[in-house]
Amino acid sequence: MVSIGARLREEREALQLSQEAFGTIAGVTKKSQINYEKNERSPDSNYLAAIAAAGADVLYILTGQRVGSVTTTPTSVQPISKGDRILLDNFHAAPEQVQAGVKTALGAFAPAGAGGKRSKAA
Repeated sequence: MVSIGARLREEREALQLSQEAFGTIAGVTKKSQINYEKNERSPDSNYLAAIAAAGADVLYILTGQRVGSVTTTPTSVQPISKGDRILLDNFHAAPEQVQAGVKTALGAFAPAGAGGKRSKAA
């Protein structure tokens, strides 16, 4: 059985990021990243959310299952762009009320079935 740490490393390498760079994206030190990959410590939800935003398949990391798949065949993962990273960093630095407003506004534009809610025409 492949460990969570091994799958975490697999996703990091698929994004072509060093342990230090991946840790920075997730808000942890290189040492913490190493500990996660060695299964000596477990990441928290903030870490998982940050790496998901960077393109990591968190469902795969946690369960060994890919989204919409019953196999563990690797999928193509694209690294997050510098502009998207800046936008994401600014979003995470914003007060909760601002984040909630952005989420509400973006939810109105989410495609059907994408987990967001469409706004009703007035």
